[in-house]
Amino acid sequence: MNDNEKTGCPMHAAAPAGDARAQWHGAQMDFSKDMSYGDYLGLNQILHAQHPLSPNHNEMLFIIQHQTSELWMKLMLHELRAVRTHLQTDDLPPAFKMLARVARIMDQLVHAWDVLATMTPPEYTAIRPYLGASSGFQSYQYREIEFILGNKNAALLTVHATTPEHALLQESLRTPSLYDEAVQLLARNGLAISAERLNADPTQPTQADASVQDAWLEVYRDPQRYWALYELAEKLVDLETAFRFWRFRHVTTVERIIGFKTGTGGTAGVSYLRKMLDVVLFPELFALRTAL
Repeated sequence: MNDNEKTGCPMHAAAPAGDARAQWHGAQMDFSKDMSYGDYLGLNQILHAQHPLSPNHNEMLFIIQHQTSELWMKLMLHELRAVRTHLQTDDLPPAFKMLARVARIMDQLVHAWDVLATMTPPEYTAIRPYLGASSGFQSYQYREIEFILGNKNAALLTVHATTPEHALLQESLRTPSLYDEAVQLLARNGLAISAERLNADPTQPTQADASVQDAWLEVYRDPQRYWALYELAEKLVDLETAFRFWRFRHVTTVERIIGFKTGTGGTAGVSYLRKMLDVVLFPELFALRTAL
């Protein structure tokens, strides 16, 4: 009798003779009646969702790069929506964890460009005719990320007008951004925010406001008194910094592969992407550094 038989440990009990688990270190081998790893993750659908249109070997890289980015963006939105809800209820500790997670997701997306950058200009040129007018500019998830972070632009809804997600994006446009909720939180904590800013049209992009900068300055000048708000501010700065890296890496990768050609979706390509680098999501949090 071995030690496991003596102790009767259910975690290490020997499998009966002929039991499928005996085939490999006790692992379950028969999933005819149980949910498997592939079942749980829906791998059959995910791994059969790549449909290259060209005969070129490198198109698979292009497809998977963008599909995995969309999956990461789905997780980002899951977290960002929850952060906004926690800010509305003054429940900050979970929001801090979620904001940190989103920043790390953006780091992951930054490094993903390294993989796409292995595609050379001739390799992309070979698949470009098969892409038609499809473009990352049409990503509704990216659009919602921009909206929830405060970079609102109603005109961009037009590109989604015929998609099932149009109504979702309209709602996202009308809903106060995550930063709008942070400003409301400042006011609830007794910091003076102008009525104009508190009642700002949520469909418009974030505009710098002197009262908001003054409030954040008060937080930064007395972090012990306003520790939770101070930590929130730094989490937001981390988030925007990661977002800027993501955008920058996008620009440099596109320039490396296609130069200054027009994008497949009709934008000016690199020139358009460079303009997006100037967008500041949380303006007062960066401006206050000069004033401190």
